[in-house]
Amino acid sequence: TATVRLSKACPINPRQWGFISASGCAKNLKLLQLMVKTAKREKKHLGVVFVDIAKAFDTVCHQHVIEGLVQRGVDPHVVELVREMYRDVKTYIS
Repeated sequence: TATVRLSKACPINPRQWGFISASGCAKNLKLLQLMVKTAKREKKHLGVVFVDIAKAFDTVCHQHVIEGLVQRGVDPHVVELVREMYRDVKTYIS
């Protein structure tokens, strides 16, 4: 499938749970809880950053996505499939 091919060419961070079919939110919350408990127990400083990626996808230039796929050597048929998914995309809010 296209997802399998894209994930091989463009691997994602193991902590990335958005936009994939997995129940990752609970796993990441448990990881955060473990890190906080460990930092408290070991009396170490801990910095946490939360990044709000809401609407991030629609701010990325679609041409950059295509160029990135080409640069990573993704199969031309998959690149064309992604290009077609972007062609004449419109959003309507009612």
